[in-house]
Amino acid sequence: METIVGQKALFEAVQLSGIFEDSKSFPDMVALRKIEDIAKDFDKEQNNENFNLSEFVSRNFRSVIPKNETFVTEHFDNPEQHIHNLWNHLTKKTEPKVLNSTYISLPNDFVVPGGRFQETYYWDSYFTMLGLIISKKNDLVIGMIKNFAFLIDQFGFIPNGNRTYFLSRSQPPFFSLMLDMLNDFDTSQKPIDFLSQLEKEYTFWMTNRSVVMPDGAILNRYDDTDSTPRPESYFEDIELAKKSHQNPDELYRNIRAACESGWDFSSRWLEKDHDLGSINTTNIIPVDLNCLLYFLETQLAKIHPTEGNSYLEKATNRKRAIEKYFWNEEQKFFCDFDLVKNFVRQNLSLAGVFPLYFNLANSVQAESVAKLLESSFLKTGGLLTTTSESGQQWDAPNGWAPLQWIAFVGLKNYGFKKLADQIKTNWIKLNESTFYKSGKFTEKYNVASLDEETGGGEYPNQDGFGWTNGVYLSFKKES
Repeated sequence: METIVGQKALFEAVQLSGIFEDSKSFPDMVALRKIEDIAKDFDKEQNNENFNLSEFVSRNFRSVIPKNETFVTEHFDNPEQHIHNLWNHLTKKTEPKVLNSTYISLPNDFVVPGGRFQETYYWDSYFTMLGLIISKKNDLVIGMIKNFAFLIDQFGFIPNGNRTYFLSRSQPPFFSLMLDMLNDFDTSQKPIDFLSQLEKEYTFWMTNRSVVMPDGAILNRYDDTDSTPRPESYFEDIELAKKSHQNPDELYRNIRAACESGWDFSSRWLEKDHDLGSINTTNIIPVDLNCLLYFLETQLAKIHPTEGNSYLEKATNRKRAIEKYFWNEEQKFFCDFDLVKNFVRQNLSLAGVFPLYFNLANSVQAESVAKLLESSFLKTGGLLTTTSESGQQWDAPNGWAPLQWIAFVGLKNYGFKKLADQIKTNWIKLNESTFYKSGKFTEKYNVASLDEETGGGEYPNQDGFGWTNGVYLSFKKES
């Protein structure tokens, strides 16, 4: 058996025992010998009177999170230099074949987010690349793009991350935006060089994640082909299933689909704001995903030598559907669409700024979005993720770097420079305030306060942090 996850009795025993504070720890460990042999020994030894599960695990597995390699901050007075230096610490390379591990080997170096995340992540990497280009690490950017092309060729899509337990889901499709970056610096690599992979990714989303709307329009949703507890959050999923009124298979699929969205978790996926057990991701058509796929279609239309007109028609049809299904006239904001209830949802989230980022809104809509961002989302540290305070990490009072950037660019696209600059200024101030106190850039922030720490989610706030670094450098460049 190739992975730890494959040996169910041992895996369940460890994940339900509580010997690790973080459920991700065990699935990420590397076995020191063949998994089959370890599993056989576990079957023999587990009923012994003196059997110690923690000792058994430490004897047979090693952690991939580096020990005693904590990055030492030397430039407390210079956050930008700190990030330039930090990239090397966050750059990893898998061995050609990591035996007895959940790692999927990649051909080139890649940047990990940091902390518990010691693998590459799909949509994180786009925002990380924004900073790598500013740090003049263009070769690293090209290598990461080639890694994603490699994954598409191997699996037909880009998994959530390069772990075998991510092979049933992707993440927001930013590959086309990564390819567009190749036009921003001097390189012999061009988007057309990755045309076949771009087509394969598009096929994945249209084959596995498409929904035919009542008027025949085709839109897309997040989903997952697996309906079991997530290996990396096994205990949490089992416990949630005990409290939820959903069928466990449906619950697990909805949980996994939310992970594919990158927003794990948020009230935008919930039927009841404070009840994760009411998660309903697969029945929601997300505005941000469909804007990303619109851009993918426009890129294929631009670079495809023979099918360009066909993709242009698809993009035009999707634009029309985005206008119809995602504009909430009551809220004057772009919102997700509920498939079951057949109406646009009321949840206000920063997913609603994606139409501005991709120039899909009209001027009246853009003005309404800008007004609501200023009145309901903007805080001292940047933009709230949603206007709901549910206790989930992708909700108020938390703010996340990628969404600050999407909003900033989207507002500038429509001439709302003053508001865009205010978001940028507030976010930089919060990032720097935290950095000067701790020497760290973190995964997410409490944007409602410069003093209170952020919370929510299944794990503590992580430092590093790939996409925060990339967006910070990009904002500083815009200053």
